[in-house]
Amino acid sequence: MRVLGIDCGTERTGWGVIETDGRRHSVLAHGVICSDAREPLPARLARIASALRAIIAEHTPEAAAVEEVFYSQNVKTALKLAHARGVALLAVAEAGIAVGEYSPLEVKISVVGYGRAEKRQVQLMVRSLTGLGEAIESEDAADAIAVAICHATNTHGAARVGAAR
Repeated sequence: MRVLGIDCGTERTGWGVIETDGRRHSVLAHGVICSDAREPLPARLARIASALRAIIAEHTPEAAAVEEVFYSQNVKTALKLAHARGVALLAVAEAGIAVGEYSPLEVKISVVGYGRAEKRQVQLMVRSLTGLGEAIESEDAADAIAVAICHATNTHGAARVGAAR
């Protein structure tokens, strides 16, 4: 199964595409959609949507996963992040792709085994789980791959439980 993982942000949206059987994962592509903080929010959201549509068209994922909004002390930041998530969910839905949504805690537990893991730990485990030889330069892309791995692991586990019934 090919899974697109998305780690939303209004300035940096990480993305990663993996091929997986639910246990073994390999990274096909990853990157970051960057926008200028000085641009109006609608223009940044349009850039994110356009880039995600192109990524979906190029890599044809069968499933997608998006990280849920992490509430911080700054409500304004959380609202902007929610806008970016909405754009990502829309781009995925337009393509007719099933999408999973996971909290940062769920992603970290799935990938690292510890819900309060540091970004560096997530990067190391993503590299280990996917067999990547080189380090993933962007934390945003590593987080997106982690979201995809979380979805693959959860989907595979649910399918095994369903088959056992």
